[in-house]
Amino acid sequence: MSQQRIIGWDVGGANLKAVLTNEQGHVLNAKQVYCPLWRGLNELDSAIDAILLEMQAESHSVTMTGELADIFTDRHSGVLAIAQTMQRKLSAINSEVQLKFFAGNKGFVALDSVASVTSDIASMNWLASMQYLAQKSHEAIFIDIGSTTTDIALLNDSKPHVLGFTDAARMQFDELVYTGVVRTPLMALAQKIPFAGQVVNVAAEHFATTADVYTLTGELAPEDNMADTADGADKSVASSARRIARMVGWDAHDAPLSAWIELANAFKHAQLNLVRQAVLTKLSSQQNTEATLQLIGAGAGEFLTASLAQQLGVPYSSVSDFISAESGLIKNMAKVCFPAFAVASLGLSR
Repeated sequence: MSQQRIIGWDVGGANLKAVLTNEQGHVLNAKQVYCPLWRGLNELDSAIDAILLEMQAESHSVTMTGELADIFTDRHSGVLAIAQTMQRKLSAINSEVQLKFFAGNKGFVALDSVASVTSDIASMNWLASMQYLAQKSHEAIFIDIGSTTTDIALLNDSKPHVLGFTDAARMQFDELVYTGVVRTPLMALAQKIPFAGQVVNVAAEHFATTADVYTLTGELAPEDNMADTADGADKSVASSARRIARMVGWDAHDAPLSAWIELANAFKHAQLNLVRQAVLTKLSSQQNTEATLQLIGAGAGEFLTASLAQQLGVPYSSVSDFISAESGLIKNMAKVCFPAFAVASLGLSR
């Protein structure tokens, strides 16, 4: 008898992520597709098609952050549009598709209930991750560093312990930090940066992004570097050096490549400090910080969380430790797509 399979979907504003699991939660496939939703819903249509070429399932669970895309007038209309698109695309493949949407603490809802709970569905992918981890870990700080944003959440007594459930509140309480390892403009990391033995000013221009930083440091996997570059040119080391040089008013040929790698590391440390300060803010608000001093990292920027744990001298675990998969390659992609994996796993038991 064949096993039922489920696909967990995480519909972001820049990437569509999907993870296919069997009834035991074992990952059979995982995939991330570039989906610049700000260009129109047709981008989501195409991204879904790309996923469905590689994986099929009888059941689907969806979480999202793409409702923030500026093609939508507000989050409510964004959630509805994304939900309706998912229903239309998946039902075209299977008219009896089982499709449900993650509504945070309200659990999963069908399409006909989405309109009444859009505020519970909007940008709740981090909570899906936390609810899954709560089944696996007792005390931890979960840090998911993606292409655009960083989620930071405390897990106390096997329960999410957070102050905010909306983007506005989570940003206020340092639980959502708008910094990521691909799309973040370097001007958002620092106004001044050490370079060539001096502290220099950073141009307030969209000359380069964090993808250039981690291309130069060698820490960004090519399959995670999906967004367009700042100048529309290629993603080579030479082009990344050219772009990062502009941030301090230089041309790449004005200094050796080693100088631009050094500058990239300076921007890395600036970004790491943003995350570190947010984590320390969360820790300072806890009466008993020792119990939570384990970091669990996820996302394309997990390497930054590992560096932070080393800086703080605390234990570190990857979410991949909690994932069973067909291969190391699939497990690594499931780690990058962790909210999609989490919502698939939660969907199996709901």
